[in-house]
Amino acid sequence: MKLLVLGGTVFLSRAVAAEAAARGHDVLCAARGLSGAVPDGVPLARWDRGHPVPAELAGAAPDAVVDVSRIPSHVRRAVAAFPGAHWTFVSTINVYDDVATPGGTPATLPLLDPIETDEDPASGPEVYGGMKVACEHAVRAGTAASVVIRPGLIAGPGDPSGRFTYWPARMAEAAADGGPVLVPEPVDEPVQLIDVRDLARWIVDGAEAGTTGVFDGVGHPVPRSEILKQVADGVGAAPELVPVTADVLKAHDVAPWSGDRSLPLWIGDPDWSGMLAHDASPSYDAGLRTRPVGETARDTLAWLRAEPDAKVTGLTRAEELELLGAVH
Repeated sequence: MKLLVLGGTVFLSRAVAAEAAARGHDVLCAARGLSGAVPDGVPLARWDRGHPVPAELAGAAPDAVVDVSRIPSHVRRAVAAFPGAHWTFVSTINVYDDVATPGGTPATLPLLDPIETDEDPASGPEVYGGMKVACEHAVRAGTAASVVIRPGLIAGPGDPSGRFTYWPARMAEAAADGGPVLVPEPVDEPVQLIDVRDLARWIVDGAEAGTTGVFDGVGHPVPRSEILKQVADGVGAAPELVPVTADVLKAHDVAPWSGDRSLPLWIGDPDWSGMLAHDASPSYDAGLRTRPVGETARDTLAWLRAEPDAKVTGLTRAEELELLGAVH
């Protein structure tokens, strides 16, 4: 299979290129080459997607394309260049207009209105989601065959967001200093994540098989308490876990999800209770296989220790212990 990966230098798209190359496929990555390096042995065609398709790509004739873009004009340009290939478009669960209903699937959840223009995705999740909807429409309308994958929280080595990374790093710090770890209530709130390597494997499986349709790229929802236990076990830690209510966290200026002074894997808003509680069974029925969270945690910590400049978002250890001291 001749596979064109639009990207290939960062996290998921890089993992897809590496997985496909390891299976012996003829892989070509197309990117500016400014955000990272392609996997060893995989060629890179330099393409700033704000410009026309370069000559070295125009005659590529791939059997399959994988695209992770969030910019509608970039997707439309690539679709026009390679309409006969099987396309995998990596979208996002941010395309859904309903984030409150647990158990949703692509067949049941309504979408945001598409945003066809190239807005700044940093302006908010609805803008990002609306742009991804427009990208999905371009792929599904303009290609011979396509599958749309809508991931949620992607975890594992190489994670540029630092969100999941917070937890194996924190559990390891607690194992070293003997202190407790703050966890948000409700402790059994569902959480969904997926290892980047499992998602990449499934994407390559789908490209090989010519899979079509729309699927959520998420693992089964698991209570946060169980997720954190698996993370602790995976990094060889067994700290005391101290639950703290959402009201107390907000009173101490702890933000949800990501960023400075935040708690990742915590949304803290009941109106978003469906965001991390999708029904993933259609994806598993379509061949998705996921590894234990403890394995993801172990490998993420090993990567973090090998890459000391890797991003970790969230409360610092000092901030966490200060907050626990104030509360208890």
